[in-house]
Amino acid sequence: MHTLARKVGLIEEIDRRLHLLKTHLPYHESDHVLNIAYNLLAGGQCLEDLEPLRNDEVYLDALGKQRIPDPTTAGDFCRRFRAENIDALFEAIHCARRRVWAQQPEPFFEKTVIDVDGTFVPTTGECKQGMNIAYNGTWGFHPLIVSLSNTQGPLLVENRSGNRPSHENAAVRIDQAARWCREAGFRRVRVRGDTDFTQTKHLDRWNEAGIEFVFGVDAMPNLVAIAMQLDSRVWKRLEREPKYERQRPRARASSSLESGDEVHEG
Repeated sequence: MHTLARKVGLIEEIDRRLHLLKTHLPYHESDHVLNIAYNLLAGGQCLEDLEPLRNDEVYLDALGKQRIPDPTTAGDFCRRFRAENIDALFEAIHCARRRVWAQQPEPFFEKTVIDVDGTFVPTTGECKQGMNIAYNGTWGFHPLIVSLSNTQGPLLVENRSGNRPSHENAAVRIDQAARWCREAGFRRVRVRGDTDFTQTKHLDRWNEAGIEFVFGVDAMPNLVAIAMQLDSRVWKRLEREPKYERQRPRARASSSLESGDEVHEG
């Protein structure tokens, strides 16, 4: 992964766009960001799991480093982030991602599908900033995930308190993801989401911008009445593909016992 980050220019992009440190002695912003990411890839679950890696010679040799930031230094780096810094980091990652997309064949750019969804992340922490209680009584966070269906990889993640609705700030992130895909060369952009993301004040704007969308809509009585009055020629039934292909039924195996045979137990 470190070789890949170096090859696609991710390290340089992070240092060029993300500015949190006044001096670089000895670490740069990219060292901190990748240090936290590699900790997760190596099986770590929190910043404290960096400590064993600092004394792992095999791990350090794989990265070509003499040292890596310790948990305290990594925590100080995380506390320096503001909302604009997180956006700068997303932009750096996207610039590197575009270099990977550019290596794909031409059909890859025919259409992109952007998926938006909210997911609840419970936490056992009692003093974590921004955590709150969700509708089911669980404490935690409710991040918004914007991902690319073509590659099944995340484009944007926005953390939110556990009591926030799924659609909060979703339109802003959808616009950002659509802009990235258009700049990368995708000819068609489609957005998918459940009923929480059907925000009527944005639908006309997205349609005029050429952004396709597939959202669910709550079956409210007035909408059902409008749908029932539509001419049958302006709509068609959605045929869902089967989740699996049904196997042909096997012929029933013939019994090894003929009628009249006796069965003796030993």
